Amino acid sequence: MVERFKRSRSLRKVKVKVPGGSTVVHYRRRKPKGAKCGNCSATLKGIPRERPIKMTKMAKTKKRPERPYGGNLCSRCMRSLIVERVRSQ
Repeated sequence: MVERFKRSRSLRKVKVKVPGGSTVVHYRRRKPKGAKCGNCSATLKGIPRERPIKMTKMAKTKKRPERPYGGNLCSRCMRSLIVERVRSQ
């Protein structure tokens, strides 16, 4: 029987081949849900689904797209917002 904390469904089972040649089961944390657009709730492209500790170690350019409102709005909503602002001027 595995350790008690590993019996949880919150951990996922990953089969890993170890240097001895055998395959063993490792228990890893599940990935969080993807980031969503603040306007239309669509999943954002270019943003990795990683746990916060891994996101802090990642480079800033890998965390979100390099464009206005990158990481907050999807490209469609960003485009419509910019067009709307230009038309209102």
